[in-house]
Amino acid sequence: MQCHEIDYEIIGESMQMVEVELDPSETVIAEAGAMNYLEEGISYEAKMGDGSQVNQGFMSKLFSAGKRMISGESLFMTHFTNQGEGKKRVAFAAPFPGSIIPLNMAELGEQVYLQKDSFLCAAMGTEVNIAFQRRLGAGFFGGEGFILQHLKGDGMAFAHAGGTVVEKRLNGETLRLDTGCVVGFSGDIDFDIERVKGLRSMFFGGEGLFLATLRGHGTVWVQSLPFSRLADRVLEHAPRAGGSRQGEGSILGGLGDLIDGD
Repeated sequence: MQCHEIDYEIIGESMQMVEVELDPSETVIAEAGAMNYLEEGISYEAKMGDGSQVNQGFMSKLFSAGKRMISGESLFMTHFTNQGEGKKRVAFAAPFPGSIIPLNMAELGEQVYLQKDSFLCAAMGTEVNIAFQRRLGAGFFGGEGFILQHLKGDGMAFAHAGGTVVEKRLNGETLRLDTGCVVGFSGDIDFDIERVKGLRSMFFGGEGLFLATLRGHGTVWVQSLPFSRLADRVLEHAPRAGGSRQGEGSILGGLGDLIDGD
C-alpha cells in the first residue's frame, strides 16, 4: 500500500510539535495521546493495529496489537482523517521536552528502526511494528535497545527525541554511544551491544558496562538527553519521604545526609 502524501511544519525550538496538513480523505496515524489540536473537519478513530493494510484480518490485527502490548505500547493507534473540504491541520507533540525528527521513508530505504516510544506519527500506509533484538548482547544488555520499533513505508514519518538531535551519516564507519542515546537508524545499519573494555573503565568510567555499536552505510539519529537519564536525575533530587531535603546543591546537603544517617 502506497502511503498518503502529507505536508507538514515543525513548530518550536526546544519543545517542538509537528503540524500535519491533510488534503480531503488523507489520513495520518499517531500514538494514542500524541494529538495537541485539530481543525474542524478532521475526525479521529482508535483502531487496533497500524492500519497499513486495508484488508488486514482480525487475527492479524490482534497479533500486531499483542506485540505492541508486550512492549508496553498501546493496543490501539489513532487515525486522523480529513473528512471536510479543503486542507485541514492536526498537530502532535511528544510527552517530554525535545526535538521532532522528520523521516522521509522513501529516501531512507523505506524502513527505519526506532527506540521504543520514539515513534510519534506517520502517513497512512506506514507499517509500525515491533522488532526484538536477535543477538544475545543486544537482548540482555541493550537496555532501551532491546525492543525496537520497525517502520516500513514510502511516506513521511515522525519520531521524537530528548534534548538536541544529531544526525550521523555512516559510510562504512563504526559509531559507539550510550545505549539510551540512540534514537533510531536506517534499515541497512548493523546494531549491536558491546562490553566496555578494561575493568577501570567499566566500574569507574560512569558510562555503564555496555555501549551501542552501529556499523554500515546509512543514517543514525542521536539524542543528547534520553528520557530515562532525565527521569533518573529528577528522582535522585526529588524530596524524600518524611520531609524535604535541605541544602540541595551544596556541601550542606551531603553533610545533612550523614547526620540523618542516610
